[in-house]
Amino acid sequence: MRGVASISMILAASFALCGCMRDPFVTEAGETRVHDWWIVNQTDRITEATLPSAFVYAEASNSNVEYPRVSSLLLTCLERKEPLIRFAFDFRIGTRSNTVLGYRFDDLPGHEGVAVRILRNNRVVIIEDRDAIATFVAELEKAQTLYVRIRSIDGGRTAVEYPVAGAWTAIRAAFTNCEMPPLPKPDPGRAKLPGIY
Repeated sequence: MRGVASISMILAASFALCGCMRDPFVTEAGETRVHDWWIVNQTDRITEATLPSAFVYAEASNSNVEYPRVSSLLLTCLERKEPLIRFAFDFRIGTRSNTVLGYRFDDLPGHEGVAVRILRNNRVVIIEDRDAIATFVAELEKAQTLYVRIRSIDGGRTAVEYPVAGAWTAIRAAFTNCEMPPLPKPDPGRAKLPGIY
């Protein structure tokens, strides 16, 4: 009985300490709010390099899920040089072999069949193609809303609209350490964004 009491006291003390000792790297420490964007600027204790990123939340709907659930759009650099755009969902959106992503900013023409990678848990979609990122960022910079639609044979239909006003600040904060690809040349068939090209 005395042993059980000792274990209970040790566990209680451990739980109390865990709350106080949570590493800032995995918390919201260093986050700043700009419009609907959360901008993170933390320092990696291993490399002493800054780890900037920016994200925004919205409710996403899926044809296999009864109620909308949280989704996030993240801008960041991988290994301090490669830009990355990530969409994360609270439900399964499909598999790599049969998922198609399209998006549209405000009233601009949409993009269909964007090159993406689906991560193993089938809840995260990544845009890592440099040309696709350049196109995305050029339109994101001046946009108010981003509508994303995902179609999948086994994941159903997913739709989400992110509020992206203030993206100019989020882009510069998240990609400050990135080797960004050059912005694409204007396409005569698409609306020109003032001040970008």
